[in-house]
Amino acid sequence: MEMYVKELGNHRIQIADYPGTKGPIIAIHGLTGNHKQMHYFAEMLKGEYRVISIDLRGRGNSSETDEHTSLFKHAEDIIALIQELDIENPILMGYSMGAFISSVVASELTSVQALILLDGAATSSQQQRDIVQPSLGRLSKEYESQESYIAEIKQIYSRLGIKWTDHLQSVAEYEVHEVDGHWENKSSEDGILADFNSFYSFVPKEVCRQISCKTLLVYASGKIGDFPPLFYEEAYEDTKKYTPDIETIVSTCNHYTMVFENRAEINKEIKSFLKRI
Repeated sequence: MEMYVKELGNHRIQIADYPGTKGPIIAIHGLTGNHKQMHYFAEMLKGEYRVISIDLRGRGNSSETDEHTSLFKHAEDIIALIQELDIENPILMGYSMGAFISSVVASELTSVQALILLDGAATSSQQQRDIVQPSLGRLSKEYESQESYIAEIKQIYSRLGIKWTDHLQSVAEYEVHEVDGHWENKSSEDGILADFNSFYSFVPKEVCRQISCKTLLVYASGKIGDFPPLFYEEAYEDTKKYTPDIETIVSTCNHYTMVFENRAEINKEIKSFLKRI
């Protein structure tokens, strides 16, 4: 895997590029994630497929977001990246917000070969605010050390039903940095909240009807700790109704264990889908 930065105009995108003979697959993480969030999928696909996993702007080592950021702005970045890397027929794999972004890109580029939506691109409701917003306060806090940040993240993930692993440790270490004698998340709470609010401007009927490629939707039906699933299945009614060529699988994982665990049943379905396109 090669790490490098790609300049897109006046901003930069951090890329983790896994070599492979087929593809490429562009892997797009969730709201507060970074390229490491797609680790298990990249490890599963690399070698056979080239996987390009990125830090969206405002995350990891990419540039800050625009003042008026949204998932639609991130979609513009992905389109610009596809053009800059001279990719003719990309496969898009998006998780959570990455699924929303991937759908928008696929609706605008007929060259997209296939689309994998990992529990995202649904109709949003108050339910997502109740689950997501309480955890965003960590983004504007100052911590005395990297260890104190990680201790709080461990508590948050424990409440979400996620088992702590060495991989999660590396994710947490990557998403913070030292600034003026304290530690803080690399993301801005205001920027993340603006991106989250743009979920509610995503209308599946308008976006999904313009998608022409084969699409796989992977739905996470499991509870998130004491919370319900991030999306109930009915939130995907319009996504499934208006995406012309879509198949859906249901996993018992929850929204977060979908990426923070190596889910063999999801890996199997993704490999099977990719063989059919």
